[in-house]
Amino acid sequence: MPRGDKSKYTDKQERKADHIAESYESRGVSKKEAEARAWATVNKDDGGGKNPGGSGRGKSTGHPAAKKGGKKGGQTSASRTKADRSAAAKKGWETRRRKNGGN
Repeated sequence: MPRGDKSKYTDKQERKADHIAESYESRGVSKKEAEARAWATVNKDDGGGKNPGGSGRGKSTGHPAAKKGGKKGGQTSASRTKADRSAAAKKGWETRRRKNGGN
């Protein structure tokens, strides 16, 4: 099987990769790079391609990549002072007010 062959991936893994790639593309990443990142994420989550199982009771993936974001955000926020968090919140509020034409 040549490198990059996707024949061993399940339909679910392919759908997952498509969804991730679309998300990257919507954020301005090139199509080729988005696809590479998407398959890297699927490989990280599921441990590579697999043969489809029986009646849908396969091994749980755990989705490690999907759990990373919130945890990192919490750590970053916790390491900042209260004054810094407050200033960032005020700045965000002003930006949203200005862009959305609010009060």
